[in-house]
Amino acid sequence: MDRTSITRRTALRLLLGAAGLAMAPQTSALAVTQDDVDKTEEQLAAAQAKYDEVESQLEEIAGQYETLSQELAETLDKIDGVNAEIEKTEEQIEEKEGELKTKRETLSRRIRSAYKSGGDDALSAILLSTSFEELSSNIYYLDKITDNDRRLIEDVERLKGELEEHQAELEIDRAELEDLRSQQVDKLNEMQNKQQEVQTLLDDLDDDVKELIAKRDEELLQLAREREEQQRREEEARKAAEAASSGGSGAHAGGVSGSYNDGGTSGSQARVIAACHSTGSPGAGLCAMWVSMVFSNAGFAYAGGNANDMYNAWTTSSNRADLKPGMIVAVSTHSHTSAGRIYGHIGIYIGGGTMMDNIGYIRTISVNEWVNYYSTTVTPRWGWLMGIKLS
Repeated sequence: MDRTSITRRTALRLLLGAAGLAMAPQTSALAVTQDDVDKTEEQLAAAQAKYDEVESQLEEIAGQYETLSQELAETLDKIDGVNAEIEKTEEQIEEKEGELKTKRETLSRRIRSAYKSGGDDALSAILLSTSFEELSSNIYYLDKITDNDRRLIEDVERLKGELEEHQAELEIDRAELEDLRSQQVDKLNEMQNKQQEVQTLLDDLDDDVKELIAKRDEELLQLAREREEQQRREEEARKAAEAASSGGSGAHAGGVSGSYNDGGTSGSQARVIAACHSTGSPGAGLCAMWVSMVFSNAGFAYAGGNANDMYNAWTTSSNRADLKPGMIVAVSTHSHTSAGRIYGHIGIYIGGGTMMDNIGYIRTISVNEWVNYYSTTVTPRWGWLMGIKLS
């Protein structure tokens, strides 16, 4: 049986639920009970629930961190905007200061000129005037020019003052934004530290969950093997009792007929048989994978597929006289386990009425015993894997 497309946990459920196929020998000398498995399952469920809870907290923190990061980004954008406005205002203030300087210099020149000329200007205004009205007008416009310069200077000073007030307000806004930014950065750092703490807790819980899963899987494997071994012993005892009561030798069990006629083994047959002894178990429930590995190690292609695939494609006889060393022996289904009902089981005949298969460990068993056990639904059959006739 090859279930390479099934996960290990699914395989375990199949094995345990159906009393299991044979598993790898356990190193523990203590028997595992269903209560042991149930207790571990409870611990695993509690650890998994705690893990899910902490993972939810971590997800919540991540969401908050993301929101706060966006708020900080908006604050930084606002700070950039205020800085740009302050820079623009500073340029305008500098421009007004230039205007003030120019106008003040102009006014100063005119005043100095007026003082230097003294009464000459007034005398000129009197002498050049042809009437009293013209004299009054000349003196009036001379004063007007000076007053206009003063008003222009006052206007520029007022605008400069307004700009400086605006700059001061912007500086306050920037200070407030900088304070907000500092607070947001502190919150982000605090949340990041909390996130790291929760992540550490989550990692520890993940390790706990993994350890409990490994423990549970080990207990399931051991329990399944113990159940399978018990079931196999009971089935073998039943078959033996039936054979003894009927006086038969099992020569026709499960529709199988004939007597063995091996002949010698050499060449490719010998390579396959040697590979049977040297190829280890790939794991419980992977009987067809082991068969494919044996043939691959013997120098042939890797067949692939499940036991039922190989049974349907390559087995051609149920007569013992046709059974040759190196042939596969298979059933497409059997009633002992739910997995067996779907995938069947397979092994390799090594001669002398014996065969080898993978049931979590590599087993050597008589063909008669194998046939008696697995012929519950279909007739066991044999043939050359991939149609390659060994010699």
